[in-house]
Amino acid sequence: MLEIRNLHVNYGNVEALHGINLSVQKGEIVTILGANGAGKSTTLNAICGLVKATKGEILFNGEPLHTQRAHTIVSKGIAQSPEGRRVFSTLTVAENMMLGAFTIKDKALISKNEDWIYDLFPRLAERRDQLAGTLSGGEQQMLAIGRALMANPRILLLDEPSLGLAPILVKSIFDTVRTINSHGVTVVLVEQNARAALKLANRGYVMEVGNIVLEDKAASLLNNPDIQKAYLGGGH
Repeated sequence: MLEIRNLHVNYGNVEALHGINLSVQKGEIVTILGANGAGKSTTLNAICGLVKATKGEILFNGEPLHTQRAHTIVSKGIAQSPEGRRVFSTLTVAENMMLGAFTIKDKALISKNEDWIYDLFPRLAERRDQLAGTLSGGEQQMLAIGRALMANPRILLLDEPSLGLAPILVKSIFDTVRTINSHGVTVVLVEQNARAALKLANRGYVMEVGNIVLEDKAASLLNNPDIQKAYLGGGH
């Protein structure tokens, strides 16, 4: 469904991605693990068109994305919930949600998606008229995911959804990601919480300084001693 071939990305003179290859099949949850600065967010931003590829290809169902602009990529069915949530704090929950739907012309579809998201996140429904800036961190994370889902994506890119959240909220966010996936949305998950991400995902990629150093089924990565040592705090 999504294929990245030999992708290079530069920030000025610095190369952030050194020719990575990555693929995502329809219906999967794929996680990308790695330390800060490994290139995980850059990879998601390149898929979205927020940063440009200096070399290589990004294909979505065989169609090149790396030559397209960000808003076109959203309308093709790829949406991101960014790191740091990035909600519009002076707008209400409902207004933030509507901004997510800006590429959709079908009013019935917008309404159907909105109902589904308020079902997924009842807390957002209760607070739909509240300013997003007054929400808790967990509620803002729900809103960031909800806003991305309003674009009716076939692939949802999640960048650090559990960052800064209490453990009980992390579990709830991950449960919701599983539900979203069961509704036919393919998920690419960048996550510091490696254990939770690998328990959720089908497959995982491990990045180090702009390279993919390992790719395997999520269960195999969970049991890999090197991964346990580097990302899971030792053994079981």
